[in-house]
Amino acid sequence: MKAVVISKPGDPEVLRVEELERPLVGDMEVLIEVRAAGVNRPDVFQRKGNYPAPPGVDPRIPGLEVAGIIVEKGSLVDGWNIGDSVCALVAGGGYASYVSVYQGHCLPIPANLSFEEAAALPETVFTVWDNVFRRGKLQSGEHFLVHGGAGGIGSTAIQLGALFGAEVYTTVSSEEKGLFCQSLGASKVINYKTKDFQQVLADLGVDVILDSIGGAYFEKNINLLNPDGRLVYINAMQGAKAEINLLKLMQKRILLTGSTLRARDHQFKETLRNEIWTEVWPKLISGDFKPRLFRVLPYHEAAKAHQLMEDSNLLGKIVLRF
Repeated sequence: MKAVVISKPGDPEVLRVEELERPLVGDMEVLIEVRAAGVNRPDVFQRKGNYPAPPGVDPRIPGLEVAGIIVEKGSLVDGWNIGDSVCALVAGGGYASYVSVYQGHCLPIPANLSFEEAAALPETVFTVWDNVFRRGKLQSGEHFLVHGGAGGIGSTAIQLGALFGAEVYTTVSSEEKGLFCQSLGASKVINYKTKDFQQVLADLGVDVILDSIGGAYFEKNINLLNPDGRLVYINAMQGAKAEINLLKLMQKRILLTGSTLRARDHQFKETLRNEIWTEVWPKLISGDFKPRLFRVLPYHEAAKAHQLMEDSNLLGKIVLRF
């Protein structure tokens, strides 16, 4: 099979296309012939040598989400058949023409979506569902702040938050990104380069914040949150260390939480998959929710895809086509 491999830690140019053996298929796994693979920021961290693959995952091949056709299945697989079109969450190995996937991490591709659109779903939807709706317990009518709303996670969080009845706010770095986020359902957009989001939102208050920035945002987040607010971290691009006023945390009864998804066990991810299939997939089928693609590139241009990711001028997801 063809695979995009990390030849050594470094800049995007270290990504190379190589010919490798197809992965073996376990009793509870399916083999997917990959038609498209999503590109995510953890792929960049892995390429740089800062995000090692979990045990049992080929560390050479990045990629956390794919879409394609099942061409082989294990002896104990139930519910999937050869020829089914699926998208799937994988712990690695997605940048390849074939990938083996645990059966409980697959979802059917709605008829109204392309392989490229479907490949942009698993990593972002699993992450948002777990962190915003399970950990953050976002409810209809609440005020929800998404930092960095124009990227893959952000654009998904805005759409789902609005669809489930929340008032959604977001921070962005440009007017173009702001207009994009408004088209997704954000009712208020703050350009953090020209305005202080804490000052802009101070009179509105926020119930749930999804943050991937960290650093100086932490104190502002705490100040913004309403009593019983929830602050959820999925990254800390501006810095992982912060000081906290514990008295303020107690007085507001703030829930501070965060998570990473990649290393979680099969059962946890399958439970997430089941909830997403029930709660989110009907909104895809109806067309109320649709992944937004920024760029689709052939897999041999993976280095260009990573450079686009690092440039941070995204309006949605980047996908590789196989």
